[in-house]
Amino acid sequence: MVLTKEITIPSEEELTVQEVEISTPGLRAASFHMGKACENVNNEFMLCRQECQDPRKCLNEGKAVTACSLDFFRKIKKNCAVEFTQFANCLDRSSPDFSFKPCRKTQAVFDKCMLDNLKIERPYFGYFSEVKVHHTERPRPEVKKQEYPDAPLPVPDDLPLQPAKFGKRSL
Repeated sequence: MVLTKEITIPSEEELTVQEVEISTPGLRAASFHMGKACENVNNEFMLCRQECQDPRKCLNEGKAVTACSLDFFRKIKKNCAVEFTQFANCLDRSSPDFSFKPCRKTQAVFDKCMLDNLKIERPYFGYFSEVKVHHTERPRPEVKKQEYPDAPLPVPDDLPLQPAKFGKRSL
């Protein structure tokens, strides 16, 4: 990517946030519940990224996602630390690819703790694949209309159709 004088790069202070320091088994163990708990914040961030096509314009939304995940793991630590640790350790030690299959019993205990203490139910299979409409308070960015100087003129609607040369024309 070529940078010009017009492009401003965010400062180090704007980019610095507290990171979520958790291992892969821990992220995998909490992934479904965290996806459900931080769904709106994450959808806002992804919508901003899609609409703006410029990551610099979505820094605040990205910080909100990180803050949501930090808050989520703090709640787990406060309410379901033992169950979470058992499930994450099972994922880590039971298979080389962190498979859920050998850990269904510890998963059920963790899911019950999350439902009882944090009122977060594990989403059903396919929940994150469903199409959803996200409503936002952020104004829609301006879309630049592209003009093509060599584009052909549109065909008028009242133009008479010639018979098809090689078969039937269906309209």
